[in-house]
Amino acid sequence: MIDVKPNKLPIKQQCNLLDISRSSYYYKPAPMSKNNLELMKKIDETYTESPEYGSRKIRDIIRRENKNDRVFNRVNRKRIQRLMRIMGIEAIYPKKNLSKTGKGSEHKIYPYLLRHLKINRPNQVWSTDITYIRLEHGFVYLVAVMDWYSRRILSWEVSTTMDSDFCISTLERAIKKYGTPEIFNSDQGSQFTSKSFREVLEEKHVKISMDGKGRALDNIVIERFWRTIKYADIYLKDYGSAIEASEGISKYIEKYNMRRPHESLGKRTPDEVYGMAG
Repeated sequence: MIDVKPNKLPIKQQCNLLDISRSSYYYKPAPMSKNNLELMKKIDETYTESPEYGSRKIRDIIRRENKNDRVFNRVNRKRIQRLMRIMGIEAIYPKKNLSKTGKGSEHKIYPYLLRHLKINRPNQVWSTDITYIRLEHGFVYLVAVMDWYSRRILSWEVSTTMDSDFCISTLERAIKKYGTPEIFNSDQGSQFTSKSFREVLEEKHVKISMDGKGRALDNIVIERFWRTIKYADIYLKDYGSAIEASEGISKYIEKYNMRRPHESLGKRTPDEVYGMAG
């Protein structure tokens, strides 16, 4: 936990050690109604199970599963859509231009480079993504950088906002510790298309790859990790605060990297495949 006593490490350093943004330390739950928070939990669970579902399907499922609840059996699509925007999620099926990519000269979209690419070594391809993390009385966001070949989580951070700052610091931490990949893949979210994020990669001569809009398989590896951590940790523990969530996520990712064998990796752990074990 953060220690504010005199003669202790500065708050910034303590937050860095816990892999949380400073905004998370000062976090106060957003003024969100209890009903909305509960509805967001249901949206998150439905979307995690079936990320191809859009707002209509999610609305229908929530209504069906809560027939005896006066609040949720009448929830409308506009409310579902509004909360999905807050959560930073949308259906992954192909559709018209509805996603929130950045606009103007500060933002740039790159082609997807991984189609038909044989990924056969560590640090060939890294990817990143952001996911919604529910708390007992609020929510935060989690960003992670993953090595595609080994499935290893190289760096991560929790934040109370979906700005680019915590994405940049997570990327910089991964590069500082593990070097640079040949290709870096992300979706077209404004955090990753921003000039400040791209410059970190361009300065290291890393090829930038971005998912096509609504393509379910373009970033499937890290999407599978989100499902794993939510079912194995987040949903079971219902963390009460951003700090508590950060500590729990840290322990889970350490176990995931070091002790969780994968069938796709020949029953080896991500650390073993990446070359960190021993």
